[in-house]
Amino acid sequence: MDLVTLEKIKKRMNRIRIGVGIFLFLGVLISCTNVKNVARQNSDEEVVLEKPTGQNEIKLDDQKQNEFEFLFVEAIKQKAFDNTQEAIQLLSRCLDIDPKSSAAMYELASIHSANNDYTSASLLLEKAISINPDNKWYKLLLAKIYQQSRKLTEAAKIYDKLLQDDPENLEYLYMKGVLLSNAKKYDEAIKVYDLLEEKVGLNEQIAVTKQQLYVSAGKIDKAFEEIEKLIESNPNETKYYGLLADLYQNQGDSINALKYYRKIQEIEPQNGFVHFSLANYYLQQGNLEKSFEETKMGFKSKNIDIQNKLQIYMMLTDNPGKSKIESTQEDTLVQILLQQYPDEFLVHTIYAESLLKKRKLEEARVELLKALEIGKNDYQIWERVLFIDNDLQDWANLYKHSNNVVELFPNQPQGYFLHAVACIQLEKYDETVSITEEGLDFVVDNPKMKGQFLMLKGEALYKKDQVQNAFKLFDEAVKLDSENYIALNNYAYYLSINGQNLDKAERMSGKVIERFPDNPTYLDTHAWVLFKKGEFSLAKFYMESALNNGGGDNNTLLEHFGDILYELNNVDEAVKYWEKAKEKGSTSKVLEEKIRTKKYIEE
Repeated sequence: MDLVTLEKIKKRMNRIRIGVGIFLFLGVLISCTNVKNVARQNSDEEVVLEKPTGQNEIKLDDQKQNEFEFLFVEAIKQKAFDNTQEAIQLLSRCLDIDPKSSAAMYELASIHSANNDYTSASLLLEKAISINPDNKWYKLLLAKIYQQSRKLTEAAKIYDKLLQDDPENLEYLYMKGVLLSNAKKYDEAIKVYDLLEEKVGLNEQIAVTKQQLYVSAGKIDKAFEEIEKLIESNPNETKYYGLLADLYQNQGDSINALKYYRKIQEIEPQNGFVHFSLANYYLQQGNLEKSFEETKMGFKSKNIDIQNKLQIYMMLTDNPGKSKIESTQEDTLVQILLQQYPDEFLVHTIYAESLLKKRKLEEARVELLKALEIGKNDYQIWERVLFIDNDLQDWANLYKHSNNVVELFPNQPQGYFLHAVACIQLEKYDETVSITEEGLDFVVDNPKMKGQFLMLKGEALYKKDQVQNAFKLFDEAVKLDSENYIALNNYAYYLSINGQNLDKAERMSGKVIERFPDNPTYLDTHAWVLFKKGEFSLAKFYMESALNNGGGDNNTLLEHFGDILYELNNVDEAVKYWEKAKEKGSTSKVLEEKIRTKKYIEE
């Protein structure tokens, strides 16, 4: 027999999968047991016909036969169009006509399998196989379902039966070995791979798989033999020495492990991957300095492509507790990558991620913008830039960058939303209204986002003195998302300022501070609602809490506290807090008059 590599096996398996797909599509040629021919495919994708066995055959009269065939063809068509419920109903009617139609059972099973109903699918296929035991496609699908439902040994047994009919089929033999391996039946799996090796000759993938199975089975000597066979077949292939070194290392034999890592360098001095193997070796030896030196050499190697370096970088930085890599060392590796690949946008993005972990937002934004200069059409990077702008409260840049996003990605609602946020902050209220209306056209099946758009539009209308229209939008926003706490807070505050629906305002602001009991802005809103309701002592309690939770430098909160103190007849203390508000830069139109007259004046 010609030498066949496992790569060819995999290719042949892919062809079989394609063949199965064609077979399913040609299911219109499959009929019940009373129909004359059954479609099947050979390994060259050629459609041929074979006679049914006639086993368990049910004789149908012509009318029933025609009805069956019509329903079956229609079911296959509906299945092809993903109308699965219609297909299920039609196939069920087929089985009412002919309860022993293995073809209908098979098609039903394939639908149940696609819906992850493996129990129903396996029951149908088991019955189909009992009726038509020679159909390999039924067995292949059942094996796949057993595999998906983790019945690995049962799946392996099916391949055993398939091999009885087709003993030279290498795909079946390979799959049997894989299933037994996954079922942890190591000795049985090794026997299968031995047989496969007999048929295809010495093969790297088979040898490595056997080596891993021997390790799992605790037969370490046999594992070494497999790698040594590979070295003997090709003594200049360095990766075999790497396998041997790794095996020694895993067995705690550091002397032989180092010996074979050095052997790789002797045969192939430019091999960059060996540096990563040595880095792991020194890491396990506890020599962190030498481990990182080898890591750096690997990153500097010109014989390792950027994708591998980035993958290794992610492995090292995702679990620094295991890799023992420090923050400064992480920066060193990024700088090496930047020097080597200054025009690679992925390098700038991973550097940005590293900076974001350190909360260096502005520096991270610089790197992301560099990445966008290289590849402008990456929406995820643009979105990250917008979030950084928002976190920095850099409204001018948020306005500019979100405008870019709207132009580049006009179907992404997030760009419109963040542009509206920037417009609100920059007091561009007319533009806020127009951009929210435009963005709402792209919000589909997302009531929370729709509520956020309406909230921003309501904010803009409120600032334009269209108070009642704004309140209608706020009502709709909180109805769409009852946990939109920003909308609840702002709506409650605006109601209190206008002296409207104060009980409703209290309920809304109460819900917000229940969720965020330490937020000074939300506490101020609740206190101000209570103030407007004339509940001054309770208002004082919440305003004190707001000041003690970080609001002590906020001029609005200080002025509000003065107002509350005045209503509690503590005039001197009230004036003191009004003066503090003035010192903190309050722009209140009536603050000077309050201080001068020592009286509360409603704004």
